[in-house]
Amino acid sequence: MASMVLYNYFRSSTSYRVRLALHYKGLQFEYKPINLLKGEQLSADYKRINPLGGVPTLVHDGKIIPESFAIMEYLDEVFPQNPLFPQDAYTKARIRQVCEVINSFMHPMANLKTLKYMETKHGYDQNQKDEWAQHWINQGLEVLETTLKEFSGTYSFGNEITMADLFLIPQLLTSQRYKVDISKYPTLVKINENCLKLESFQKAHPFAQIDTPEEFKKK
Repeated sequence: MASMVLYNYFRSSTSYRVRLALHYKGLQFEYKPINLLKGEQLSADYKRINPLGGVPTLVHDGKIIPESFAIMEYLDEVFPQNPLFPQDAYTKARIRQVCEVINSFMHPMANLKTLKYMETKHGYDQNQKDEWAQHWINQGLEVLETTLKEFSGTYSFGNEITMADLFLIPQLLTSQRYKVDISKYPTLVKINENCLKLESFQKAHPFAQIDTPEEFKKK
């Protein structure tokens, strides 16, 4: 049995982040699918390891770590190869800023729980849910475009992969899922194209996982 087990869902952007960290660092892990559409995240067994009933959750040598940002920082401290942050304190702070724009501002607004609430409590149909998500996603993408235009090289911060890339690429896929035109953000498009050339990003992609439905699988 692998020393690390990742409970996650193929299309969850937060799960995608953690898979990226694991593959980028070359770490072996057991993939445990949790189907959000079937409500498996709400089972009593799963909520014992993640009381909020979300994904992902990492179990490493019996230690349980929920929440993607916490998992990724843990991995970066325990497995220092291919570090996700530079040593420079200012650059590190700006990388965290990018991650927080995505994690705290953008992601919650297009989260399954949020959109389900808008549907059940306010009668939103799919078009209205898409419009809601687009409104907040575009605000975040504008901030990211402005910020990364200053700092980017091949990737978000210069020519080395950082934590910012591991947050950005899943968010861009989510943005496209909600019919956001990301071509309006050329810096982000450049970073996305460069990252997706890397083997670790290809391995972690939502459409290449063991629980990916056939209609989503890459041809």
